[in-house]
Amino acid sequence: MSLNSIFQYFVPKDKKFFPLFEQASTNLIDIAQALHEAVNTDDIEQRKLLYKKVKDLEHKGDEITHQIHLELGKNFITPFDREDIHTLASALDDIADYIFDSANRMELYHVDIITEPIRELANLIVEAVTALSKGMHELRNLKNVRSIADACVRVNSVENKADYVYNKAIGDLFLYEKDAITLIKYKEVLATLETATDMCEDVANVLESILVKNA
Repeated sequence: MSLNSIFQYFVPKDKKFFPLFEQASTNLIDIAQALHEAVNTDDIEQRKLLYKKVKDLEHKGDEITHQIHLELGKNFITPFDREDIHTLASALDDIADYIFDSANRMELYHVDIITEPIRELANLIVEAVTALSKGMHELRNLKNVRSIADACVRVNSVENKADYVYNKAIGDLFLYEKDAITLIKYKEVLATLETATDMCEDVANVLESILVKNA
């Protein structure tokens, strides 16, 4: 038995970090679903309310991230590497930031006509954060390596799909859109949505790193 395994045997059950990471991942599902609903309604007023919900949930995510960092400062013993806890918390927060930024840009730029690629990317974000949440809820039991690994593979697959949707959408924009301002608005929105899936992949990479070190 390795020294790390012996040490982990005596570490008390974590009652701080795992619940906070689970809250953060569940909040990501909520914020992604709010964005998804926003881009799938034709009611402009309802869409504004959903954008407001996205903003509120992003603030909630900030509070959870802040709490994780506070606990990191207060606790000498942690369930896995302190650096990994910090990196994982920051990476989860980045997803929420880009989802909010996507909604914010659509509202500020008055992107009232929602295109199919925007809807597809919003749907892929929901898929990615749902897979991440499943992996995050398995962190309490690092022996269940397969479930966490499967979640990471799923996220990587979703990110590849998002790349394809984004690249095709940008190609079509330059091919068919004649108004430069409209082109720039949609390009920025699409880029921010796609970056949200990149951030999901970053979280998956952190999870895989934690597995390698602790499983």
